[in-house]
Amino acid sequence: MNKKYIAIPISMMLAASIAAGCGKTGAVGGEADKKEPAPIDYTQEKAEIVFYSNNGELPESFDARMGNLVRQKFPNYTIKYIQAGQGTQLTDLITTGTRFDIFYQSIGNFEAQAFPVNIQYDMTELIKKHQIDLTRLDSTVVDAVKQASGGKLYGLPVTTTNLVLYYNKDLFNKFGVPFPKDGMTWDEIMELNKKLTRVENGVQYYGFTHSPFHTLRLNPFSVPSADPATGAPAINKDERWKTFFDAFYVQPMNAPGYKDAIEKANKIPDINAFVKEKTVGMFLYLSSLIYAWEKELQGINWDIVSMPTFKEMPSVGSQSYPSYYGITQMAQNKDAAAQVLKYLVSDEFQSDIARKGTMPVLNNDKVKMELGKDSFYKDRNWKAIFYNKFAPIPPKPAYDADLLTTYYTIGNQFNLGKMDLNTALRMMEEDGLKKIEAYKQKTK
Repeated sequence: MNKKYIAIPISMMLAASIAAGCGKTGAVGGEADKKEPAPIDYTQEKAEIVFYSNNGELPESFDARMGNLVRQKFPNYTIKYIQAGQGTQLTDLITTGTRFDIFYQSIGNFEAQAFPVNIQYDMTELIKKHQIDLTRLDSTVVDAVKQASGGKLYGLPVTTTNLVLYYNKDLFNKFGVPFPKDGMTWDEIMELNKKLTRVENGVQYYGFTHSPFHTLRLNPFSVPSADPATGAPAINKDERWKTFFDAFYVQPMNAPGYKDAIEKANKIPDINAFVKEKTVGMFLYLSSLIYAWEKELQGINWDIVSMPTFKEMPSVGSQSYPSYYGITQMAQNKDAAAQVLKYLVSDEFQSDIARKGTMPVLNNDKVKMELGKDSFYKDRNWKAIFYNKFAPIPPKPAYDADLLTTYYTIGNQFNLGKMDLNTALRMMEEDGLKKIEAYKQKTK
């Protein structure tokens, strides 16, 4: 009995051992011999990446901002740039079949230009493949591009800007008025406007002005150009637009002599009145002017403070105004283009442009602290740019730029006394409906 008991388990163990051995031999010849393919280093491949924007940027500006840095980072890539101009407008390139791999434009304009000619490309999977971490970017600017495209990601924010208040130190000193400070309210700035608006030695001076085209786009009330539910113009429906026009168009003219002066001149004081004519004390404009107009600003004794805030919205400045960079449908090497975009949102590149004076898009205090350090104007009040938090960016339809152009054009007529506000709002709505219909016809 003992021998029988022992023999059975041994024979079973032997059979099991043989079976196991066979199984192991199969594994050695199969799974163990399989090797994971080495990840592809797309930066080592030859590629040509062509950038294009119809904003008219000069080639030397493109090279100084990013072109040269991208070439240094990717020596195997040939980096080209097509400047928009005669024969190279977007429609020209589409008609002639001229390829460009990365298209860039500011928010609203990106959608308005790319969508009608169908060059946009959803980069969602490509971004995952190349491990581009979107959580590092300011969420408001990432969400904004998704809002306009049903959740798709047609562009990555690379640079941004916002509204700050420039002021002419010489005019404040001339009229004995204290300089503005960070954190001032709208009411306080309007009081300074009254103190500075005057005629001196036959010259009309204005205490405050703004760029209507940009304040409409970046309004701190986050009021949209169109109703998100219906797509119709919101200008004569959303009461916040009346609040906006009262603040930015009506209140500045409450300074004695202001309204009469601009109606007589038939002109709203603009960037040239501030920088070149030096007849404006305070000018609300994009913070990117410091970089874009470096030479022009040398002729004026200026500084900046944060955009004045409204009592009902403490610490809220303007909306962010990002520029999006999107790989196009026609891109020849989308993986190489994705590597370039990954670099453009890296700490390395964002720190570099921040030092030159361009507002970065990263949620990184260390990078933000680099802002302006290598600028010609490194002694200015750079902290004013990040002093306020961004106002939320409202949903933007693809025809947002068309609507805002209408609001801007008719709004100026109201500002110059050509019509009352209710008439202006009604005309904006009527013309806005025409613009929407024209856009729909264009994209059929």
